Amino acid sequence: MEKREKAHCLVLFYPSQGHINPLLQFSKRLEHKGLKVTFITTRSVLKAMHGGGGGGQSPSSFSSIALETISDGYDEGGASQAESIEAYLDRFREIGSQTLAELIEEISGSGHPADCLVYDSCMSWALDVAKRVGIAGAAFFTFSCAVTNIYSLVQNGLLKVPLNPGSEILLPGLPPLQPSDTPSFVYVSGSYPAFFKLILDQFSNLDKADWVLCNTFHELEQEAVDWMAKFWPLRTIGPTIPSMYMDKRHEDNWEYGLSLLKPNSDACMKWLNVKPKGSVAYVSFGSVAEIGEEQMEELGLGLRRSKSYFLWVVREKEAAKLPKGFVEETSEKGLVVSWCPQLEVLAHKAVGCFVTHCGWNSTLEGLSLGVPMVAVPQWTDQSTNARFIMDVWKTGLKAQADKKGIVRGEEITHCLREILDGERGKEIRKNTSKWKALAKNAVDEGGSSDKNIDEFIAKLVQS
Repeated sequence: MEKREKAHCLVLFYPSQGHINPLLQFSKRLEHKGLKVTFITTRSVLKAMHGGGGGGQSPSSFSSIALETISDGYDEGGASQAESIEAYLDRFREIGSQTLAELIEEISGSGHPADCLVYDSCMSWALDVAKRVGIAGAAFFTFSCAVTNIYSLVQNGLLKVPLNPGSEILLPGLPPLQPSDTPSFVYVSGSYPAFFKLILDQFSNLDKADWVLCNTFHELEQEAVDWMAKFWPLRTIGPTIPSMYMDKRHEDNWEYGLSLLKPNSDACMKWLNVKPKGSVAYVSFGSVAEIGEEQMEELGLGLRRSKSYFLWVVREKEAAKLPKGFVEETSEKGLVVSWCPQLEVLAHKAVGCFVTHCGWNSTLEGLSLGVPMVAVPQWTDQSTNARFIMDVWKTGLKAQADKKGIVRGEEITHCLREILDGERGKEIRKNTSKWKALAKNAVDEGGSSDKNIDEFIAKLVQS
């Protein structure tokens, strides 16, 4: 599309790695299409990026995206400084609203005022600030549309919690679900009340949003998207994955560019380079999930017993839970690292399977790069994503947990064997190839998500 005078878009994310990546990648798409973009983070995240905690990357690969900060009320350490997550979220709402309004005022006096605030939907208060200062507001959902739909139906009372444990759940825009297929905040009534409130608050003022943007693509979740589009100005704009793994139209866009954790890139890639095609199980449970000691032991057992090579990401905070002597005893077939460049790993020809917690970013990355998945969901939206991986998109298997909620070693071994060597694996690989092509087409020129992004930009330029 032709570039006209630049509109200015502010992009605000919730300070957590899984929320940073999709919003930063969306910002890069906007900037590549000619918008001026300012990325807004908290002072505590900026401090962490510059070596204050976790040894993450500094934001050097933002291209020409400006970076500004607001306060969450805990500038030295973010949520880890607060006495509870409730206290953190309350203070973030209060101080964040105030400092965001001040920042927008400051930007409006700089000669290039803001036209729109794209905000992480978890921070519904940001929309109130945008409306108060007179600019457009776009909510950005970092979950799937299916999960967003479930949460919205809980919020408006159409899905009553606690759920009736024995009954199938029939909801508009969704396949029939068991209670255990719903997000853990819904299924396990009373779990994580502060997060549950945060999730439901996303919808409290959503009717005031000028756009509702979802990190998915229409072909992947057609029924849920079409249902939700009846109520909100919803547009799919995903998958928000660096362009060089997708449509390749943005030549220097190989990574998200802002990591709060330091990857062991060289070690991972050197190790993978000498492994046969499709022979490695890549195991990662994301940047937040905490795995219990018993589950960690069973994962280790399953990987040890399987015939495949494995690359296992175990964050430094979780390393003490590894079975004693495991790293040394399995060094001929496995590599354990504290963090790795996930996209690069998933795109590597040696990787034949992704054992994942099914966070939405990881699910989209697995789908978009065509890697079969073994789903081992832990909490939040992951059970719903796992159900879709196995039964709707048919791109993997869900590892079945026992009555204690533990996925045993033999189940892990069984799933790996099925995917890497079994007949089901062939069918799954056929499906992953199909979805990989559809994901690429969605963000390529003229694709469903690309058109939606162009329409978003055109309306901003006109306003």
